[in-house]
Parts: sequence; C-alpha cells; structure tokens
Amino acid sequence: MKTTVFVSRKIPRAGIDILEEAGMAVEVNPEDRVLTAEELMVGCRGKDGLLCLLTDTIDRAFLKKMSQLKGIANMAVGYNNIDVNAAAERGIPVSNTPGVLTEAAADLTWALLVATARRLSEAERYLRAGEFTGWGPLLFLGGDLPGRTLGIIGAGRIGTAVGVRSQGFRMKIIYTDPNRNMVLEEELDGRRVELDTLLAQSDFITLHVPLTEETRHLIGSRELRRMKKTAYLINTSRGPVVDEEALVEALQSGEIAGAGLDVFEKEPHIHPGLLSLPSAVLLPHIGSATIETRTRMAEMAARNLVAMMKGERPPDCVNL
Repeated sequence: MKTTVFVSRKIPRAGIDILEEAGMAVEVNPEDRVLTAEELMVGCRGKDGLLCLLTDTIDRAFLKKMSQLKGIANMAVGYNNIDVNAAAERGIPVSNTPGVLTEAAADLTWALLVATARRLSEAERYLRAGEFTGWGPLLFLGGDLPGRTLGIIGAGRIGTAVGVRSQGFRMKIIYTDPNRNMVLEEELDGRRVELDTLLAQSDFITLHVPLTEETRHLIGSRELRRMKKTAYLINTSRGPVVDEEALVEALQSGEIAGAGLDVFEKEPHIHPGLLSLPSAVLLPHIGSATIETRTRMAEMAARNLVAMMKGERPPDCVNL
C-alpha cells in the first residue's frame, strides 16, 4: 500500500512534487483557508504523515486521536503550534524549516522599519485620498535612521541579518540575547546589554524571539514606558510577544512614536485600536512571502516528511 500524507493547505507545487516523486499518495486541503480542528482531523484520518502550517493547532488532544501518524512536518521556522513533547511521547517526529526565511524576514523587517519611521503608509493614504496639494516643509515629518541606535531583541539568524543590514544606515547596534553574538560584536561593533538598557537607549527596537512562556508579552506596559518617546517598535517574530492592548495605549498617549507589525496577538484578529492609529504600520503576516522563500520552505518540509515516512531521522527534527 502507498504511504498517504495530508497537506493542510495549498503550498507551492514544488513541495507536492517531492512527495509524489517519493511514491506517496498526497491529499491537499482544496480550500485556501485554515481548517477547523475537526476538519484537520478528518483530513488526517488514516494518513501516515502530515505537512502542516503554523496556523494549524496540533495539540495533545489532536495527537491522541491521530496516533497513527508517523511524522509531522511543519512548514515554518516556529513550531509553537505543535505540542512537540506529546508527539515525542507517541514516537512521532516533528520538523520545521530553519534558516530558509532569514533573508526574506530580515528584508521585511527593514521595510517595516523604514515605512514606520518615514510614515510611508500614512503618506500614501493621504495622497490616494486626494489630499495632496503640493510640497510643504512640515508635510509628514518622520524619523532619521543614520547614526541612530538599533536595539535587537533576539540575536539569532534573523536578528543577525537585520543587524548586518543596518550598516547601510550607519546605525549603532545593541542587542539582548541569552548568548553572545560575535557577528554583531566583532563585525558590527555591537554591544550586548540587558533588556532594560536596550529599551532605554534604542531609537528603533526590533523583535526576533520565538514564542515561549517566557517571551509571551515580553513587551508590555512597563517595557513601553522604558522606551524613548521618539522610538519605534518593530515586530516580525510572533504576535503574542507584544501586549497589544498596552501597545495601543502607548501609541495613543505618545509614549512611543510608532510601531510596525507583521504579526498580531490574536491573529487574524487585529486590535481595533491599531487599525485606527496612523502611527502603526500593519502588514498581514508576509515576512516570508517571496516566491523563492515559500518554495524553499515547501521543499524543505516535504523532504523532512519523506524522511519520516521512510523511517529515517528528518534533517530538521525538533523533538529528538
């Protein structure tokens, strides 16, 4: 009998090709939306493998009912959507796609940073509304980048790539991370500091941490009050890292100058306060949304799943 796998949403064709070329029978969710928990179970029923996305919740209850699964490949770097310990208890390997979206995510971080500082979304809406009547010396004044301090919270692959890109703007770098980052320190003259120091000294703060119990609401009311009134907060990591209620209050009161967000606390729900704030630049979770990056992610997830179905250790296993 053929190995059967379920793919929880349409992905780039290259990933499906890898699965089919390995001799697998592949069933793909035909609808371009997140499946409900029940729908996901129906799709996985009787299947040997699952290729899922960050938007799919694979918890202990799901795994208990789908114990026949021989492997789960998550098409994402993060895997907080999967109870990896519960999977390990059942002998089910879980994989992710590390490293593949570093450059795309770093590029988008900078796009958000520049757009937020220079008020690009605000200015475009103004122009499209027909309000632009000519150049003015006080029209949409924003913040400068050259010579300012960039604070990086989480100096892994993406945080490092963001730091490297800052040199084009001649920015000073400080960062906070459990581990020292020699690229930021030796090549970019960056300094490792405590979080409170980073909050107080940075002109731009960018978040690149995984979502864990320790990082949930890492940035809340207290942290926002520590920031400069002229500072900007950028988040392309995970939405719940920022307390959105506190962020809305900080932006409304002028505690900080602006925020650029690609992820949200209760995604896809967006806090209504954010939607009404001109100082917030908001994107629909497109950090890895380039053709090349998403294709590589699909290919990597597929190769991990093929290895699992062969009874081999997947290259990117997260629950050894």
